[in-house]
Amino acid sequence: MQLWVGLGNPGAEYALHRHNVGFMAADVIADDHRFSPWKAKFSGQIAEGRIGSDKILLLKPATFMNESGRSVGEAMRFYKLTPTDVTVFYDELDLAPFKVKVRIGGGAAGHNGIRSTMAHIGEDFRRVRIGIGHPGHKDRVTGHVLGNYAKAETDDLAHLLGAISAEASWLADGDDVRFMNDIAMRMGA
Repeated sequence: MQLWVGLGNPGAEYALHRHNVGFMAADVIADDHRFSPWKAKFSGQIAEGRIGSDKILLLKPATFMNESGRSVGEAMRFYKLTPTDVTVFYDELDLAPFKVKVRIGGGAAGHNGIRSTMAHIGEDFRRVRIGIGHPGHKDRVTGHVLGNYAKAETDDLAHLLGAISAEASWLADGDDVRFMNDIAMRMGA
C-alpha cells in the first residue's frame, strides 16, 4: 500500500488557492480512478482505491497546512508504512507555473506543510512539487500562495491536474522520470 497525500487548507474559502493544489490533485486522482468516497479519518479525509495493481490511500489532512504532518503521521503509523511509502503533492514557489518535479528527500524550502510532515515522519518521502511560480518579491509571496488561481489560469490548471491523474500509474510504479516526462509532453513542454 502507498499513502498519497495532497496538502492544502480545509474549507470552501481556500478551495481555489494556489496553496491547495495538492488537495486539487488528490480530488482529481480520486475521481478519475474511481476511488471510494472521501471519509473522515486520521484528522483528515481519506479515499481508497487502486491505480493499476497498486493499492493507494489518498489523504487530505484537515489540520490546516502548518499541522499537516500530524495527519500524515497518524495514517502512516496506522498502516505500518515507512516514509518511502508516502508521496506528498504540494505547491512549489520555485517552479514555473504548471510544471511538475518529483524528488525524494530534501529540505522544506519554506513550505510549512512539508516542514510539518518532515517533523512527523522524517524527510525520506517522495514529493510531487507542483509549480505555482514566484511572484517576484518576497513581500508578495503570502498573497500569491494564498490567492486564488486567476480565471486565465483555470484551463492550464485543469489540464495539469488531468495530466497528473492520467500519468499516476507511472508514479504508483515508482517510475518518477516517466511520470514527469509524460506530464511535460501532455502540457506541451
